[in-house]
Parts: sequence; structure tokens; C-alpha cells
Amino acid sequence: MKRIFIDREKCDGCKNCSIACMQAHREKPGTVYDLDLADPANAARHEIASDGRGGYIPVFCRHCAEPDCVNSCMSGALKKDPATGQVLYDRDRCGRCFMCVMNCPYGNVKPDYLRKQILKCDFCTSAPNAEEGPNCVKSCPKKALHVEEVFWQEVSL
Repeated sequence: MKRIFIDREKCDGCKNCSIACMQAHREKPGTVYDLDLADPANAARHEIASDGRGGYIPVFCRHCAEPDCVNSCMSGALKKDPATGQVLYDRDRCGRCFMCVMNCPYGNVKPDYLRKQILKCDFCTSAPNAEEGPNCVKSCPKKALHVEEVFWQEVSL
């Protein structure tokens, strides 16, 4: 199972990762040069927050071993793929209760600007070049983001 890891010390807050994410998920095809950054429909699936001391805190979905967002989803719109370990979202099944938003301990799951769906990292699986990995990782000039294979043991109850 693969996961995005972050080296906070390398992050300089450039937000290249955010723009790459926005580009990968935009509804209308085009180049990054015509991407409307002010359009809330083009929101990134992660956050780059200030730490208040001149540094930055990148917040990405952790695709947790026991995801609270999935466990709180009453409609079944969020599921953990057993093959990839990624938490996947089915917009058509979403009841828009936003329990996942309230239960994500990292604050990464968020509603879109119209509150019609949630936004979370999908590992760029729907992007044209998905086999190359997430666009955020590929776009980071400081190499603060990287993908690693993780091996966690699932907890059975």
C-alpha cells in the first residue's frame, strides 16, 4: 500500500502541490496556465497551512489503516480499498451528512464550496497520468513529498 509522506523541513509553502492537485481534478480540460485559482470549484484536496513561525504544515490524507472517515460514513460513500489501501470516495453514494469531515482527526476531509460533495485525496487515480503517481508529489520542487510503500496490520475487531 502506498502513502504520501511529508518532510516538513523541506516545505517552503510554494503550493506547487496545490496547483498540481487543482489541475489534476479540474472539470474543464486545459493547461495549468488557464486554471482559475480563484474558482472554488478548483479546490485542492489538501492544505498547506502556516505554522505561525515562518514554516508550513502540509496536511494530506493519510489513507489511514483504520480510517475514522470511512467508519463514520453512513451511506457507504467512503471505502477503504483492500488492494491499494487507499480511502476512496463515491460521490453518487454520498448522503452529504459530512460525518467524515467531522471525524477526520487530521482535518483533511472537507466539503466542496457548494457542500454537494467532499474533497479528499484520491492519489490522482482519475488523472490522465495516474500510473506516474500523485501530481502533488511530482510537482514539489523541494522534494518535500514522496510516496512510500507502507505495511500496516489491519486491526480486526
